[in-house]
Amino acid sequence: MFTEVKYKVILKGMTSTTEKDILHGISGSASPGEVLALMGPSGCGKTTLLSILGGRINGNIIEGTITYNDEPYNKSLKRRIGFVTQDDVLFAHLTVRETLTYAALLRLPQTMSKQQKEERAMDVIYELGLERCQDTMIGGSFVRGISGGERKRVCIGNEIIINPSLLLLDEPTSGLDSTTALRIVQVLHDIAEAGKTVLTTIHQPSSRLFLKFDKLILLGKGSLLYFGKASEAMAYFQSIGCSPLIAMNPAEFLLDLANGNTNDISIPSELDDRVQTENLGSDTRNEKPTPKDVHEYLVEAYETRVANKEKKKLLAPLPISQDLKATVSSPKREWGASWWQQYSILFWRGLKERRHDYLSWMRITQVIATAFILGLLWWHSGSANPEGQQDQAGLLFFIAVFWGFFPVFTAIFTFPQERAMLKKERAVDMYKLSSYFMARTTSDLPLDLFLPVIFLLIVYFMAGLRQSIKPFFLTMLTVFLSIIAAQGLGLAIGATLMDIKKATTLASVTVMTFMLAGGFFVKGVPLFISWIRYISFNYHTYRLLLKVQYNHVPPSINVSNLDNGAKEVAALIAMIFGYRLLAYVSLRRMQL
Repeated sequence: MFTEVKYKVILKGMTSTTEKDILHGISGSASPGEVLALMGPSGCGKTTLLSILGGRINGNIIEGTITYNDEPYNKSLKRRIGFVTQDDVLFAHLTVRETLTYAALLRLPQTMSKQQKEERAMDVIYELGLERCQDTMIGGSFVRGISGGERKRVCIGNEIIINPSLLLLDEPTSGLDSTTALRIVQVLHDIAEAGKTVLTTIHQPSSRLFLKFDKLILLGKGSLLYFGKASEAMAYFQSIGCSPLIAMNPAEFLLDLANGNTNDISIPSELDDRVQTENLGSDTRNEKPTPKDVHEYLVEAYETRVANKEKKKLLAPLPISQDLKATVSSPKREWGASWWQQYSILFWRGLKERRHDYLSWMRITQVIATAFILGLLWWHSGSANPEGQQDQAGLLFFIAVFWGFFPVFTAIFTFPQERAMLKKERAVDMYKLSSYFMARTTSDLPLDLFLPVIFLLIVYFMAGLRQSIKPFFLTMLTVFLSIIAAQGLGLAIGATLMDIKKATTLASVTVMTFMLAGGFFVKGVPLFISWIRYISFNYHTYRLLLKVQYNHVPPSINVSNLDNGAKEVAALIAMIFGYRLLAYVSLRRMQL
């Protein structure tokens, strides 16, 4: 139940700060077994109201009362409220069954076994009619997958898997054809008939869809124009003098009214008299009511004829499902899985989702082709003379740069691309941010370290570097350290900026600077800028690779102060943890 809900936003200008009202005292209610539709033109406040009712927006800019079984909202209600966003936020490379199974493992209570959670996921698949596509990838912009209607049902399945008492949906039929949209609404009715309460925003439903809603809230410019049974909406507006002059879809008629468009709609005599009186003595005496006039008339009519009666009904106690009542009475916050379980589930989910990108034929071909080109250019290069030594130093520096550049520009996309998913899943307390961060940063490692092994197996022996086991494995270990450090830099840049274009620009400048300060191009770096080399992973990686190849670095390479390599290893390890700590702090500050 919600009464007199008001919402405003603060607009900060160059010289002053103003407040803009979005919702003007909206009241309504919904009971178990009912489907309540929020209708109105674009920008009228439907999604804002739905977000407020779902606890997605809070703060001092909200006024009014919102209760769930006569109790205010608290964080423990998150596990009893399902919220389906308008955008289908799903992982493209996971199948339908994998998507719902991971949701079940993370969201269902710890008292359930893994097998019970997996069975619940299958129950939802059959409940939503997804059994035919359960082993098909979700798909996306570049991946062929399931249809739009099936994607929407998967999104609904992600929420009903917890058997919510209250299900909220933001335009679930958007972009779907009428037949598919009707099936989605029928699914919502089936959910409601099971004793659940369903609230959904909808833009312009067909007449068949409209007749399936139990209750209706019609909004116009943030004001309440009608609240009551959907089947009685037409009769109400006819009672205040607004009737369609031609055969019209009821939803189309209501949206025309909410927009203030009176074409093909009769004008109430009271409104017409008011307009004529206001225009008396002017040249626009026969002018039709403006949209503003229509809006004011509809708001006034609702306030005088319906509002008080509906508010009295709201004061009467509403039946609420007992599981919601039990949840409200136990405000303790609970997680569906322990920290370690969250980490394990997210680790394997991340591995399955990203293996297709990391191990794509394009990426594998790129790495193998580069390796063969390097092997041919440095074919059996020798270190017996200064020229050969300088050539090998150039190869080692390129390896340091290549496996510093590659991971950075892969990792910067990590958090910006998953921001919507992270925000959606964190909003319902699916997992802790720390478990997600650890799983996300470690699930990449097996994939990140696969291609360098292939790369080094080709380059190392074709180029004629030290032909023994120890130098080879030390070279591989050095490259691994470089990759993990570079990946940490990419994660930190991406998490700090959360904008792919800005992150790519900053990463380009940073990587170029680290490369130039890496000790190969410029030996005598001025003192006032020489500190850059010490924060460059290219610099430390290059020195370690030289140390591995030459017990005593030849004078022709001109690298000084290279001892046992402990300082370089320590510097790379510090970068590995330091950059990741910065990335985590940045995510935490964003309150995701």
